[in-house]
Amino acid sequence: MVRTAASRAIRIVSLALLLCAPLSQAGGEAQTWRQQEQATAESAFIALADLPSQGRKTYRLILQGGPFPHDKDGTVFGNREGLLPAMKRGYYREYTVETPGLRNRGARRIVCGGPEPTRPKACYYTSDHYSNFRRIIE
Repeated sequence: MVRTAASRAIRIVSLALLLCAPLSQAGGEAQTWRQQEQATAESAFIALADLPSQGRKTYRLILQGGPFPHDKDGTVFGNREGLLPAMKRGYYREYTVETPGLRNRGARRIVCGGPEPTRPKACYYTSDHYSNFRRIIE
């Protein structure tokens, strides 16, 4: 019994040390897990002004109700990935953010949620076809 409690304590201390240890080197300075977590949280947002120009154009079109360049623009986004806050089906709608040089829709989208498409409660930008989202802040 003592051996089990001691080995459990060693595992807990080892895990704590691992989590507190520097995870990466950037410019000669170690970055802790907590610093990386904060940087990740901060990257969960993007200012409207920092969107690519095509994203700002799409955002303006959303607020004015179109017209949109693609048939899929304004259709329901199912949030199957579960990366956005859980809401009833139909809450989210997706819109294409044009990518210069591509003939297809590309990977960039804005997904907005709310009961009124032209007055969204929140909009999110993804540059990688729904793998990561950043909430747009004005």
